[in-house]
Amino acid sequence: MNAVVRVVTITALFGMFVPAAAAQEKIEADKLPQKVKDALKARFPGYMVTQATKELENGEVIYDVEMTVGGKKNEMDCKEDGTIVDIQLEIDPKNLPAAALNAIKAKYPGSTIKEVGEILVVKDKKETRDHYEVMIETADKKEMELTVSLDGKIE
Repeated sequence: MNAVVRVVTITALFGMFVPAAAAQEKIEADKLPQKVKDALKARFPGYMVTQATKELENGEVIYDVEMTVGGKKNEMDCKEDGTIVDIQLEIDPKNLPAAALNAIKAKYPGSTIKEVGEILVVKDKKETRDHYEVMIETADKKEMELTVSLDGKIE
């Protein structure tokens, strides 16, 4: 079974067990709570929201805000009270650590890295690099998103 079929199958299986409350609701940027807007402005001056959703995660309302800043794609998950949970920053693929790059090349020979997101987890207002989300095009021209740990393990 190829990886795409496995991902679709796993998603379909998990989808059956996800409670309806976990559904996403699109929300217009001007309808975001003021504290979320304040957090956006403080962390990402000059941002432009491209998409926002309101989600329920572990019983808590989270706003997932996708934006561009200086021509780069970024994303922020934020609680209603303005507490930032995590951030995804677009980085140049050439800035991906060697361990991650080598792991991708070994597992997916002939693939091309299309996009890299550096994931930062925020705790007590301190941002800590956690992992990378990497969009690749495989040698047979299929797009895949990979989660890659800091030390190069593909999850």
